[in-house]
Amino acid sequence: MGRAPDRGGLNVARRTRAEAEATHEALLDAAEAVFFEKGVARASLQEIAERAGLSRGAVYWHFENKADLLHGLISRVHMPFEELAREIPEARRIPSPLEEIRQVCILAIQRLERPRYRRIHAILIHRCELFADIDPAAMLRELGQEAAEAMLLRFQAAERAGELRTGLDADTANWLLLVTLRGLVHTWHLDPDAFSIAEQGTRLIDRWFELIRAG
Repeated sequence: MGRAPDRGGLNVARRTRAEAEATHEALLDAAEAVFFEKGVARASLQEIAERAGLSRGAVYWHFENKADLLHGLISRVHMPFEELAREIPEARRIPSPLEEIRQVCILAIQRLERPRYRRIHAILIHRCELFADIDPAAMLRELGQEAAEAMLLRFQAAERAGELRTGLDADTANWLLLVTLRGLVHTWHLDPDAFSIAEQGTRLIDRWFELIRAG
C-alpha cells in the first residue's frame, strides 16, 4: 500500500507560508506609515521594524533595503490599463477607443482618493528624495509607462477610425493627456483637501475628451 500523505507537514507548510506573507504585508504597512510621516530619507529600517512589531532582521529577510520596500509599496498601487479596462461596466462599453481611454482615466483618478493610493503617491511625489538607489522620478515613470503605451495604441486606433479632431495625431493626443493627468495629480497632492480629484478630475477629463474628439 502507498504511504499516506503527510497532511500535518502540508498544514505546517501552509501555515508557514501564510505567516511569511502576513509578515511581508505588515512590513509594507509599517513602511507606508513611516515613509508618509517622516519621508523616505529620514526613515530607518529600525523604525519600520518597530512599527510592525518585528525585528530588524525580519525586514532584511523580506526586503533588501528601503528601495526594495518602496518598490513593494508601488506594486500595491500599480494600476495596469488593461486591468482597469476590464472594470468598465458592461453597460458602458462601446466600440470606441477614445471612450475606453476616457473611462479608464476616470477609474484611475477615482482610485487615487482611496487612502492607500493617496498616501503612496504622496510619498513618491512629496516625501521621497533622490538618493542612493532610490529615484522617485523613475519610479513615477514606471507607474505610468504601461498605461502610456496602452493609451497610445488606442489613440492610434482612434486616429484610424477618424475619432480625433482634424490636425491632431495619436502621439500628440497621448502626450497631451499624460501631461494633463500628471498636472492634475500633482496639483491635487499639493493640497488634497482643496478639492475632490474624483469629482473635479472627472469633469476635467470629460471636457478634455470633448475638445479632442472629431465633429
